[in-house]
Amino acid sequence: MDDTLIAALENDYTKAPISEQDRVMLDYVVQVTRDATRITPAHHETLRRVGFDDRGILQITLITAWFNYINRVADALGVGRAM
Repeated sequence: MDDTLIAALENDYTKAPISEQDRVMLDYVVQVTRDATRITPAHHETLRRVGFDDRGILQITLITAWFNYINRVADALGVGRAM
């Protein structure tokens, strides 16, 4: 990725020049991160509509959940904070 794309993604991924598939995936990732209890079959159907199969949806969900988990563990342990 080039620096311009990285900056656009960091600023606001919804306005970054990415494919519809990537935007839909990131919308799903954000929802899982904010409140996974609000994920519905409609979210999965939207992912399927842009080309993800069940295995891809599972992988996206597992990777998102793992990153959320490990970041919370690191935050709780103070990893990266000055002591």
